[in-house]
Amino acid sequence: MNLEPKSQIVITSDYEKVLQELKEHAPKGSSFELFIKDDENFLVSDANEVIANAYLASKEKVFLVLYAKNFSDVVQNRLLKIIEEPPKNKEFILITPSKSTLLATILSRLPLTHFEDKKEKIELSLDMNNLSLEAVYQFIQEHKRLKVDEAIVLVEEIIKQALLSDSFNIDEKTLALFYKVRLALDVGSPTDFVLTTLLLKLLAKKKKRVR
Repeated sequence: MNLEPKSQIVITSDYEKVLQELKEHAPKGSSFELFIKDDENFLVSDANEVIANAYLASKEKVFLVLYAKNFSDVVQNRLLKIIEEPPKNKEFILITPSKSTLLATILSRLPLTHFEDKKEKIELSLDMNNLSLEAVYQFIQEHKRLKVDEAIVLVEEIIKQALLSDSFNIDEKTLALFYKVRLALDVGSPTDFVLTTLLLKLLAKKKKRVR
């Protein structure tokens, strides 16, 4: 998808791809100021730096791009005024993996864009019909260092295969867990923790074979 550079919130786990898209479609003469907190929270000191830079005069359009997995309520309230009334020629672009981490006041000030790059189809190297504790342990060890976007694709495939399989007793609590583990990745939970939670739950819900 093409992203138009303008004030907005972009929901994505691939901020590098978003930056690439924004720069490719930026107006001639415009510039970007990046405030990237990869694997860190956005701090009040970071917000103060953004505000200070925003008030520097500019004849050309400047896009201030803020990325973090988490913007605390204090940080968002600190940024609210300048987002609401930006200085001349300044545009604010907030990038974060999950809408749920943002305050309603911030969401109401900026348009929301969900950016989803095409996900590669993966082959799940786990036999869901013959799931075992040993297989689960080995699988987690092999995939525990995946990047967030890769982990999301993997978890979604596990959930899909579990729902298609007739090997598990899927009840409402299990369905709720599926939603929670997917959300957990969005807010930065470790991949190995999420995979362990999901797969051990599926093991517990495995149907007993009738001999």
